[in-house]
Amino acid sequence: MFFRKQKQQDENLSVEEKLKLLNDKFEKKRDLTGIAAKVCTVIAVLMSLFHLYASGIHMLPQAQHRAIHLAFALALTFLIYPATSCQKNKLPLYDIAAILFSIFVGGYLVVEYMDLVLRAGDPMTIDLVLGGITIILVLEATRRTMGWPLVIVALSFLAYALFGHFIPGSLGHRQYEISRIVEHLFLTSEGIYGVCIYVTATFVFMFILLGAFLNVTGGAKSFIDLAFALTGKYRGGPAKAAVVASGLMGTISGSSFANVAGTGTFTIPLMKSVGYKNEFAGGVEAASSAGGQIMPPIMGAAAFIMAEMTGVPYGKLIIHAAIPAALYYVSVFIMVDMEAAKLGLSGMTKDKLPRLLTVLKNGGFLLLAPLSIVYMLLAGYSPIKASYMAVLMVIVASFMRKATRLNLKKFMEALEMGAKGALGVIAACAVAGIIVGCVTLTGLGLKFADLIVTLAHGQLYPALFLTMLASIIMGMGMPTTALYIILGSMVAPALVKMNVPIVAAHLFIFYFGCMASVTPPVALSSYLAAAIAKADSVKTALNGLKLASSAFILPFIFALSPQLLLINTTPAKAIIGTGSAILGVVALASCLENYLFGELRIYQRFFIGIAALTLMFPGWSTDIVGLVIIAAISIVKILSNRKKTPDFHTEFEG
Repeated sequence: MFFRKQKQQDENLSVEEKLKLLNDKFEKKRDLTGIAAKVCTVIAVLMSLFHLYASGIHMLPQAQHRAIHLAFALALTFLIYPATSCQKNKLPLYDIAAILFSIFVGGYLVVEYMDLVLRAGDPMTIDLVLGGITIILVLEATRRTMGWPLVIVALSFLAYALFGHFIPGSLGHRQYEISRIVEHLFLTSEGIYGVCIYVTATFVFMFILLGAFLNVTGGAKSFIDLAFALTGKYRGGPAKAAVVASGLMGTISGSSFANVAGTGTFTIPLMKSVGYKNEFAGGVEAASSAGGQIMPPIMGAAAFIMAEMTGVPYGKLIIHAAIPAALYYVSVFIMVDMEAAKLGLSGMTKDKLPRLLTVLKNGGFLLLAPLSIVYMLLAGYSPIKASYMAVLMVIVASFMRKATRLNLKKFMEALEMGAKGALGVIAACAVAGIIVGCVTLTGLGLKFADLIVTLAHGQLYPALFLTMLASIIMGMGMPTTALYIILGSMVAPALVKMNVPIVAAHLFIFYFGCMASVTPPVALSSYLAAAIAKADSVKTALNGLKLASSAFILPFIFALSPQLLLINTTPAKAIIGTGSAILGVVALASCLENYLFGELRIYQRFFIGIAALTLMFPGWSTDIVGLVIIAAISIVKILSNRKKTPDFHTEFEG
């Protein structure tokens, strides 16, 4: 009786209330009240205003800007995230001390900026003491926001820096005192305040703030409505809408977890209502949301760091990344359609769908902001300026309609939401700075790259396979940004040594890092989707992995054939390469879904799998083999369908 009553209460909750409950399960945030809540709001609003001012009007010298940025983030983290679940309703003295220390360290770095520059290489005792405190604060903030895995990795690298001189052979290094390690991590541009924090302190924070303004004004909902208006009437429409909506949301959020939370509460129940199984519905949302991280123009914080590490302008980087990202979504879309065909599903009725013209009229103007980012990046503007102008565009455009108009309350809410939403990314990048600092101090990056080349005996295929394994294993439980930073400094150089173009090498590890969120056993996006769908988490994770499978093959293609990234190619070669890759993606979807103009026999499924691999790997001979296999099986299935029913042509209706 109690469970029945509880279930009824859950069903009476609004979408927003259900989403809040799900977020509480996955993010243990403190329930702030009274003065503490007001202080938290003030700090968050000031943090966002500081970044708006710095991006659009005047930015302090980078060392000072980064110090203020991290001080804000650490103070907010210790306010919002408790040390344990038992402290969700109180703010203990040691958290107040951590907040004050965070602010003091930031202020010290700003005030002592010139003196620190002049005495570089000869730190004072207070510099080292504050450096040690900062390292501890960063590790603890990361534990609270991201969990133990990333902290354990960082501690392992710190232990290597401290005790690596005991390791014999090439992986060892000379002895470093604790003071030398602290100085390198705290006072140089290769540690905590290095390139990782630079990226979050400039354009990443602004893109997160853009997402907050779109949420408050209704722009994010417009993405979802647009997806349903375009695809909802076709068979399996809600699932196709989930794919499109998550891809669109990914252009502004860059977070698979945020995509699931933002779109899953709408799309998953609708997928279930038209006949999809709970586990498949959750898997569709998880796979679609994971792809948001690889979808230009934003692609999450890791892509901005990639631009810094590779030296490739971000505007060019998103062009290189566009075709593989599109192929990924084509793959998911086709598998969703095939599943709908197998189940005999239909689309949603017109009365349940938003009208396209109405969507564009009510909120379409808010979608101009993300499009403006693409234009400005391609026109040569910096990501900082592009993100700043996009935020201004949302603010101005919101006044076009009363329903979207920003008042003071909504404006403050967006500022607060943006600052709070950036905390996890900032913590991950700060602790990644510790890892990168240990790597640069000890020279581990070059040693690890040499080790991969040695283990692969100088052969590219084994090196790619080893890199994939390293990316997947390290990606379990680690955020994409931190994982990319580690592998980008340690593993990508090995692929570059083997003549893989630098963009292809870094995108290779980036893809596997992104797919960690749908790779069991630690598939956080799939588990959140399972919670929304009320489905078995393991089965949901396996469905998500199946739907995202093309992301495990596409990196091999563009590493071996950079034409897919529009590198060293001609328009004709790029079109041919993309065409064969699309056919390969279709064949892969057919193999995994066991469907091509009807269910396949075992031997047909086996040969379709071979066709997928031959089409997706470069070369005329392999493409011809794949084309022949697909054509033969398609003809056989079409002829078989003609014998069974005269109206087989309705197979792909809609």
